[in-house]
Amino acid sequence: MDRLVVDIETKNTFQDVGGEHNIHKLNASLVGVYSYKKDMYFGLEEHEFGRLDELFRGAELIIGFATNRFDIPILRKYTKVDIKRIKSLDMFEEVQKKLGRRVGLGVLCEANLKIGKTGHGLDAIEYYKNGEIEKLKKYCLNDVKITKELYEFVLDKKKLFVPDKYNPPGVFFDFDWAWSLQTSSQGMLF
Repeated sequence: MDRLVVDIETKNTFQDVGGEHNIHKLNASLVGVYSYKKDMYFGLEEHEFGRLDELFRGAELIIGFATNRFDIPILRKYTKVDIKRIKSLDMFEEVQKKLGRRVGLGVLCEANLKIGKTGHGLDAIEYYKNGEIEKLKKYCLNDVKITKELYEFVLDKKKLFVPDKYNPPGVFFDFDWAWSLQTSSQGMLF
């Protein structure tokens, strides 16, 4: 079974669809995936979304950042696989539970890995609208790469430094994500 790091970009914004409660109206422009089993990155354009079924069918864990509230609900309309049944590790939610507020992927990567994002999600929408698909892929796959690196950093260090303007310079939080390495063949129950 596989572990997938996932990030999607959309063609439109929440403002375009009438707010976050209409997330189901957002349309994906690109899906970025890293497969641990294949040790490969995939930047799937809309005409390639059929390949998602193969990737998700072999997956037992989806790793991402805000995937439970953003990526997974949007992806559900592009795959026949019931991806809500695949276990997920949403690093955004994990940090929010410990800190009590939202912290961005770029902030966490800069603080812990000394690398950052190459842009903003709104840039990705502009890349799509302008037909700049290679820029869109580069942006999305960079987010997949830094998400993967942050996940691996926490697996190794078992902690994460979270900058906190209310408690400068920030705080270290312990995380134990060793469970995410177990496979169903090793007795993990779902």
